[in-house]
Amino acid sequence: MTSPKIFGIAGWKNSGKTGLAVRLVTELTRRGYRVSTVKHAHHDFDIDKVGADSFRHREAGAHEVTIVSGTRYAIMHELRGAPEPSFAEILARLAPCDLVLIEGYKREPIPKIEARRLEAANREPLAPTDPHIVAIASDHPVKDQGLQLFDLNDTTAIADFIEATTGLSKHPE
Repeated sequence: MTSPKIFGIAGWKNSGKTGLAVRLVTELTRRGYRVSTVKHAHHDFDIDKVGADSFRHREAGAHEVTIVSGTRYAIMHELRGAPEPSFAEILARLAPCDLVLIEGYKREPIPKIEARRLEAANREPLAPTDPHIVAIASDHPVKDQGLQLFDLNDTTAIADFIEATTGLSKHPE
């Protein structure tokens, strides 16, 4: 498998990024692509519950904790004061796929669509100061941006745009 295509979804908190990402993963996997996602969190987060074995391993000081079952596996890596890994370091850890859909990382130099909703925490447009934003998906009218505009819920058209923009194409089986 060749290097995956990369496409991002940028926007402020509550701008519709996660909903759009979920709909795009559903649509693009339906089209036969293997899609991975990377989501950037700006705050401390936890994926295991207090008292769970994995939580206890991590709290005891494990550098990485891997949970494996017949259905899935997850690897948690504790930074323990080390700097957050770079975007490139995270991409290098992913298994082969066709497309990596990035949610967040709004300042990375990758092609991305800006999600906008009236309910967003901040409505300041990102596109005017980010040359890597190639389209806008919004739940309200957007005036003269000079970029491709989509309805935030038009998943099919946005997926078509991502295919065209990244050169994503199905490989022969």
